[in-house]
Amino acid sequence: MWHTPSQKKLDAIPRLYETENIPVEDQLIHLHFYIFGSDWFVCEYDGSDLFFGYAILNNDLINAEFGYFSFNELKAIDINSVEICCDPEWRIRTISKVKKIQL
Repeated sequence: MWHTPSQKKLDAIPRLYETENIPVEDQLIHLHFYIFGSDWFVCEYDGSDLFFGYAILNNDLINAEFGYFSFNELKAIDINSVEICCDPEWRIRTISKVKKIQL
């Protein structure tokens, strides 16, 4: 994985279900992973392997959705020797500020 997030960044992500009472548009996206036309935006983390967030696969905005995804599975993605990347320039922002997320 390119630009693997530091433990400090991972520890700063709210744990699963901690933000469920916050309106969706006001929840924070802490990390952004991407490869080609696929994006994963992280809202919560179990502290071990499981993220909760928003996934867009193959630029399919119609079928994009919130759900759970595995950190270990993201790290294992390798398409023709291209690994997934954790966006090193990502700044924490609310969901409403992420143009790709359509509520």
